[in-house]
Amino acid sequence: MTRIRPLLRALPLLLPGALAAQSPVTLTLGGAARLAAAQSGASIIARTRVEQADARVRQARSLLFPTLSATAGESERNQNTATFGFSFRGPTGTPLFNPNGQILPPVKVMDFRGRVQANLLDLSVGAKLGAVRQQSRVAEAEAAGAGDQAATLAAAAYVRAVRADAAMGARLADSTLAAELLTIAGEQVQAGVGVALDVTRARSQLSQAHAQLIAARADCDRTRLDLHRIIGLDPAAPLVLADSLMSLPVDATAPSVDEATRVALAHRADLRSIEEQRRAAERSVAATKLERLPTLGVFGDQGVIGPSSAHLLNTYAWGVQVAIPLFDGFRREGRLEEQRAQVRETEARHHDLEAQTGIEIRSALLDLRSAREMLDAATERLSLAQQELEQARARFTAGVSGNADVITASLALNSARTQEIDARAALQAARVTLARAEGTVTELP
Repeated sequence: MTRIRPLLRALPLLLPGALAAQSPVTLTLGGAARLAAAQSGASIIARTRVEQADARVRQARSLLFPTLSATAGESERNQNTATFGFSFRGPTGTPLFNPNGQILPPVKVMDFRGRVQANLLDLSVGAKLGAVRQQSRVAEAEAAGAGDQAATLAAAAYVRAVRADAAMGARLADSTLAAELLTIAGEQVQAGVGVALDVTRARSQLSQAHAQLIAARADCDRTRLDLHRIIGLDPAAPLVLADSLMSLPVDATAPSVDEATRVALAHRADLRSIEEQRRAAERSVAATKLERLPTLGVFGDQGVIGPSSAHLLNTYAWGVQVAIPLFDGFRREGRLEEQRAQVRETEARHHDLEAQTGIEIRSALLDLRSAREMLDAATERLSLAQQELEQARARFTAGVSGNADVITASLALNSARTQEIDARAALQAARVTLARAEGTVTELP
C-alpha cells in the first residue's frame, strides 16, 4: 500500500512538463494549418521565388526604356607610321615619313561623352514582358501550393498531437484503475477474504500500465516537437492545443463527389499553377514569333574631345537604325519547337492532375465514410468493455471471484479505448485529406 500513494502522486508528473516562460501559442486545427502556410520554411522559400520572379519582371521591363550612359576618358598614345597602310608625300612626291616606319610623338586625348539609345518599335519586347509577368503568376501559384502542402502537413501533425494527448489520457485512466484494483486486492488480503495472488496480479497490471503511460508521454512530446518544426515555431515556445480529439467534429455532412470536385477545380493551387504555366508557355511562343519582325531604334551621343581641357571641341553622332532578322541558323525555330512542346506538356499535366484530383476526392470520401463506420463500431465496443469491467469489479469487490476477470476486462477496456482513439484520429485525418484534395486546408475551423 505504501508504494501506491507515491505512484499516484507521480502520475501527473508524467504529463508534458511546463515549458519556458514564454507567451503560449494557442492553436486550433485550422489555425495550425494557416500558421504553417504563412511561416513554415517551405512557404517562406516559395515566397522568395515570387520575389525573384518579380525582379525578373523589372529586368524585362527595362527594355521598354532608353538606356543612358556617360563616359569620361583620358588617353595618350604614340604611333608607328608603318602601320598606317599608306604613305604621306610632300609636293615633290617625297615621303613625309620613313618608309620603314617611324615613331610619332604621343598624342594625348581627352573625351567626355554621353550616349542614349532606345527602341522605338520592337513588338517582341512587349510580348516577352508579358511572358515574364506570366512566370511571376506561376511563382505565386506555386507559392500558394507550397503553403497548402505545409498546411496539410501541419494539420496532420495536429491530429497526431491530439491523438497522442487522448492516448495519454487513456493510459492515465488505465493506471488509475490499476492502482485502485491493487488497493482493493490489498484490503481484501488484510481482511482475510483475498489471496496474495490477486495482489501480485494487480501489481503486475499496475507496472504494465505505468510503462504504457511513459511511452504515451514520450509520444506526446514527440508529436509536439514535430508540430513545432512543421509550423516553424521555436521548439521552446509553449504550445497549447485548443482542440482535443474528442471535441473535433465527427458528424459533419460529407459533400458529394461532384460538389467536392467543383470545389477542388476552383481552389487547388497546383491546378492553378499548371494552368499559369501553360499560359506562360503560350506567351513565350508568341514572343518568339514576333522576333521575326523588323525593329526600329534610335541612338545618339554627344560630348567634347581634344588634346587638353583647354582645347575641347564639341562632337556628336545620332542615327536611326532598322534591324531586319534574316537568318539565325534556325535557332529561333528550335526555340519555337521547344516552347510548343512545353505547351503540350503543361496541357497533358493539367489533364493528368484533373484526373488525379477526381481520384483523390473519391478516395478521401471513401476514407471518411469508412472512418465514421469504424468509429461507430469502436464506440460500441468501448461501451461494452466498460460494462464488462463494471460487472467484473462488482464481483471482485463482493469477493465472489478473484481479480483475474477484472484484469482481463481492464485489458479489454485498454484495447477498446485505443481502438476508439485510433478511429477518431483516422476520421480527423480523413477530414484533412479531403480538405487537401479540395484545396481548402487553410479554411478548416
